[in-house]
Amino acid sequence: MAQVYRGGQPYGTGHPALLTPHEVRTHEFPPRRRGVDPAEVRRFQSRLADQLAALHQEIRALARENDRLTRALREWQSRHARDCPPTNGGHW
Repeated sequence: MAQVYRGGQPYGTGHPALLTPHEVRTHEFPPRRRGVDPAEVRRFQSRLADQLAALHQEIRALARENDRLTRALREWQSRHARDCPPTNGGHW
């Protein structure tokens, strides 16, 4: 699999960078006069970061499985092309 960078996307894919769990956990919000409870915001950020980390892990596992299946299919196609003579005499 290609090297994965900050956004979870291989370099040069043109996709916008995605947030990382660390960025979600550490993001600071500017104080407001009638703001929200900072402890509640931190709890929410923590839950969100945990879910994001799990999704990133699942994406990596699915990408590995996809790579494995792609290789297996290519190997099968190569074996099949080598071992099975064309039924039409080689003509389309």
